[in-house]
This record gives sequence, structure tokens and C-alpha cells, in this order.
Amino acid sequence: MELIQWLSTIEDSSLIEKIMELKKKESKDWWNSISDNEKKSIEKGIQDADSGKLKPHSEARKLYEKWI
Repeated sequence: MELIQWLSTIEDSSLIEKIMELKKKESKDWWNSISDNEKKSIEKGIQDADSGKLKPHSEARKLYEKWI
């Protein structure tokens, strides 16, 4: 609440511009910042999940237990 009140009283245009730039950076979609290989890997994972090609967490845990 205090932050909102303070923001509403700012008159310094350079400070307002800096705040707006920060807002733009915060609203970036992470999807646009990852590589094509990462996107393909995620999309394949989603396809596998949609087609039921998944193992339960308990099986994965047993398989990778020595590294966890």
C-alpha cells in the first residue's frame, strides 16, 4: 500500500521511465529467452505426457535414488 502511494506521487520523469523499463523486463515471457533445443525438449515432454508415456514418480525415484 505504501509503495502504491509513493508511486502515485512520483513526478521525476526519468525515474518513471526507469520504473517502466523494469516493468517491461519483468513481463518478458521466459519462452522467448530459451534456445530452440530447450523448446523442442519441452514440447517433446508435453507430447509424451499427453500420450501417457510417463513413469510414476516412485519409479523415477527408485531409478535415480543413488544420485538423489
